[in-house]
This record gives sequence, structure tokens and C-alpha cells, in this order.
Amino acid sequence: MTDWTQKRPDGTETPYIPAGPFKVRFPGIHYRWEWADYIQGLIMCAVCLSAIPILQDTLGMPFEVALAIVILNGILYCLHGMLGDPVVPGWITPAIPLLIAYVSTFPEGPARMHALIAFEMVLGLWCIFLGFTGLANKVIAAIPQAIKAGVIIGAGISAINLIFQKGGRFESFPITITLAVGLAFFMMYSSYFKELARRNKIAKILNNLGILPAILAAVVIAALVKETGWPALEWGFSRPDFGALWTDWVPWGTLGWPSLNMFLTSIPLVLAAYIVIFGDAVQCQAIISDADKERPDEPVDYNPNRAHLIVGIRNTFMSFMGPDVTMCGPIWAAMTVVTYERYKNGRNDMDSSISGVAAFRFGTLTGYFLLPIVSLVRPILPVALSLTMLIQGFVSVYVGVRQTQNIKDLGIAGIVGGILIAKGAAFAFAAGIILCLLVYGKNFFKGEPADNSIVATEEQLQPALRCKC
Repeated sequence: MTDWTQKRPDGTETPYIPAGPFKVRFPGIHYRWEWADYIQGLIMCAVCLSAIPILQDTLGMPFEVALAIVILNGILYCLHGMLGDPVVPGWITPAIPLLIAYVSTFPEGPARMHALIAFEMVLGLWCIFLGFTGLANKVIAAIPQAIKAGVIIGAGISAINLIFQKGGRFESFPITITLAVGLAFFMMYSSYFKELARRNKIAKILNNLGILPAILAAVVIAALVKETGWPALEWGFSRPDFGALWTDWVPWGTLGWPSLNMFLTSIPLVLAAYIVIFGDAVQCQAIISDADKERPDEPVDYNPNRAHLIVGIRNTFMSFMGPDVTMCGPIWAAMTVVTYERYKNGRNDMDSSISGVAAFRFGTLTGYFLLPIVSLVRPILPVALSLTMLIQGFVSVYVGVRQTQNIKDLGIAGIVGGILIAKGAAFAFAAGIILCLLVYGKNFFKGEPADNSIVATEEQLQPALRCKC
């Protein structure tokens, strides 16, 4: 048995191989392998697999080709722990509906794929540039709070609309989605359940599993109410079709490269998606800062520039090796929180933050290849996606509202969010800029002083009241 207290004495950082901005680490050499997180990752791969119906519906992609893209993404997830980024990475979830709406304006086939490839490549190169130069904070500070809040709120509402719109997944699974979402929200946000988890060991375990119990419940519910059949369990290994992916779905295959105009057209949406990425980076810092108080034995090094570089590398790579509608984001917030809650329990439970997040992502990667797991959740993948979208919508709306400084910001944000859903990122940014200029004038960038109340006073409402018929 390796004595990890000798490998990493208390108060010191986990050992690593320096490589420029990266800190290279390998399991069993630089950090302890965490079986609990690995096993949880094996099961939670069901959430990642729910990207498959998005790729099928949006791009007309066969299941096996979509599975190959999920696996490629899963390999890149492991880069974060390997290169020194102490979080569980995930999708850019709030931006998924925006990207679906954008690429859907192009005809299905080569034009739609070119739009996706151009967008993801520009996003990746943009993140690499910001990570290399360290300009991320300055770029995001140049965007008025009202516009940032509007993008986040609009993305959240768009995620909800994706499920409930005509022809959406709710129409196919109304009972399963209702019950599974109700269970997920109760377990994740109910004060009663949080209190129960403090007193009851079983409730505490369920509380730490995020949306996994709701996904497993959905498998049973969907079959009982006959919205799907019972899963046909298969044994062996899954069969991703990399051959078809790299022949028909990538720019260096038969598809060809996008035109310059495709790259230029994607820029407004890239900026909208980047606002979400920056918000995720801030969230990473908050989660780690909270855990630091409980674990003085390990200084955790979260570097936003390093995170930008890894996210940029992932998106750029995927743009020409496996274009992905879910995109490559800096954090899977729910599982990062779950991992750090276990990390807070002390070194016996989890030796280091890197050991937990890395083992989890190795677990999800393994799960993609195990046919029993893939076949178990395949019938309810649209439900797993619905759970992810609705929870993300809930979080995005309240995070967006908290981004506003006053009631005027909130009003502008509402208009920006509405236009974002109806007309896309370019129109939304244009409207936000015009509104901020009209409302704030010379204070365009900083707005007005913060007001902790989001309830409009009678005085603030008077202009609107005077306009009533």
C-alpha cells in the first residue's frame, strides 16, 4: 500500500510534472485512486449519454456515430484532471438550446454541419486566445451586467422551452418527465429533504448522487406507464462507429470545410456561449473556495487561464474530429459540488481534489463502453436530457437574475433574453447595446449603483403605469 501522506504531506499541493501552464498528474503516481468516485462515474455516464438524442434529432446522426462523439468527448474530459484543473468538466449546458436554434436555421445536411463546425472551432480558438493572454476578465468586464444577465436568463428559458415546445420531448414522455423532474427537484432543492439528509444516512447518500436516482427511477416509471418498454439488457461492449464519423461527419472527410462566412456568422453566438463559460469559471472558484475552509491539508490550485486553455483545446479538437452540439464546458456543476462535498469529509474519504474529479471522469469514460449500462438507459435518454435541461433552466434563471444590479438591469435583461430566444444572439446583443445606451448613457459599461431589491417601487413603475390603456 502506498503511504500517500508521504507522497503529499499535509499542507502541500498534490505532486505534478510541470509543463508550462499545466500540472501533469497520473493516477497511482501523483494521486490516490478513488474507487467511490470511479464507481459513481460508471453510473452517471447515463447523463452524458443523453447527448445522443440531441445529436440524432438536430443533425440526423445515427446512434452509433453519436456514441462515438460522446466517447471522444469523454476522453477529453480526462484532460482536466490530467493537466491540473481540479473540477468535473461537462457541457456548456445553458448554451445548447441556443446552438440548436442557430444550426437549425441551416438545412439539415452539410450546411448544418458546417455551421456547427465553424461555431465550435471559433469558440475553441477564442478560449485558447483568452487563456494564453489572460484577457478573460477584461473581456467579460466590458459587457454590461444587464446584457450578461439577459444572455444567462434567455439561455435558461430556452433550455426549458426545448423540452416543452411543440414536438418536444415532453409530448413523448409526459408522465415520466413530470415524476422524474419532481423527484429530482425535491431531492436537490427541497429544504425538507436537505434537513432529512443531515439526519438520515440513506437520504444523505441519495442527496450526494445528484440526478442519478431520478434517472434510475425514470427507467422504471417509463416502463410502468408504457411510455417506453422495459430495457433490453445487452452484454458485452458498445459499438461506436468511428469509421462513419470520420468519413461523413468531419470537415476533413467527405463533408468539406465551412466557408469563411460561416465562421463570421457564428461570432455573436460564440460571445453568448462565452458569457456562460465565464460564469461557469466563476462558479468553479466559488465551489473550491468553499471547500478550502474544510481542507487546510491541501492548497487547491484553480487557474481560470489554465481552464480556458483546456476548454479551448477540447472545443477546437472536437470541431474537426467529432462536432458536438453539447460543446465542451469547464464544469459539470452538479457533480463538482457532489465531489467536493465528499472531499470536505477529510483525507481518509478523498486524498486530494484531483484524485476525486479525475477518478469520476475515468468512471464515466469506462461506462460508455459497457453495453449493460448503455442498453439500460437507452430507452430513457430523452428523459435524462430533459432532467438536465430543466435543472439547468432553473439554475440559469436565478443566476441570471442575481447578475443584475437593479430593477432597470432586470428589465433590460428580460428583453435581451426574449430576443435571444426569438431572434438569436446577434439581434439580442444589438438590442442590449441600444437599450443600455438609451437607459444608462455615459454609464453604459457600469450602469447604475446596485440595488439589492428586485421589487420595483411605485416611483419606478410610474412611467409604465402612465402608458396603460
